[in-house]
Amino acid sequence: METSEKRQRSRPHAFNCPSEPGSLQSLDRALRILAIVAEGSGLSLSEISARSELAASTAYRMLTTLQNHGMVEFDTSDQLWSIGVETYRMGAAFLRRRKLVDRARVVMQELMEKTGETANLGVAEDDCVVFVSQVETHQAIRAFFRPGTRSSFHASGIGKAVLAQLEPERVAAILRKSGLQRFTDKTLSDISALAHDLAVIKHRGWSVDDEERHPGMRCVAAAIFNEFGEPIGGVSVSGPTVRVTMERLDEIGPLVRDAAAEVTRMIGGFRL
Repeated sequence: METSEKRQRSRPHAFNCPSEPGSLQSLDRALRILAIVAEGSGLSLSEISARSELAASTAYRMLTTLQNHGMVEFDTSDQLWSIGVETYRMGAAFLRRRKLVDRARVVMQELMEKTGETANLGVAEDDCVVFVSQVETHQAIRAFFRPGTRSSFHASGIGKAVLAQLEPERVAAILRKSGLQRFTDKTLSDISALAHDLAVIKHRGWSVDDEERHPGMRCVAAAIFNEFGEPIGGVSVSGPTVRVTMERLDEIGPLVRDAAAEVTRMIGGFRL
């Protein structure tokens, strides 16, 4: 009796069912199961099957897939499923981003007022920069990046500010993955030219996107660092070249660098 009960709670008697007809349906079911497991404090297969309204065999297949990715864990002693450590890592990443966005807002507002141009906040992903927040200037003509907008490392101010703080081997690995797409005549799609620019950026502490992604737009950026001294994103100001002129760069650059340093301090980070 005991053996039969444990078997019922851990996996179905027969595990030989066809694959799901669509990957999106499978993903929807897996996410539903993940949410159910997260709400419980250890659930049996039969409980998960009942709450998800899925057959035990289907629920088990979803659970084992999630287990392979560290999203759920299975305790063989009590035959219960619980949330996995990988979900904690993802949740912690969200909290770090939320903390970054909230605390950077005041600094970005001040930066916009000092420069008269739009201030941006971006975070570094594996192969690009994602813009997550913006404080727009009051000027009629202004830069606008919708939250979630992605930009290549080599063709954005924040991206180059981040690359400049990484070891050459890491930079090479990123560029191999993302490539050096040419967006405008000024895009640094040559590795030697980009390497030279990154050396200059690292020395002075701020970068310039000189119409390298969008013609007629110029951007000045600096990196933000986490508690391990790693660049995780950056702050920038961007605007039309008629206002963000080459003559103003020496004025704007230190302001952006100081703003990034302030955000770094506010989130408990430091620059090596």
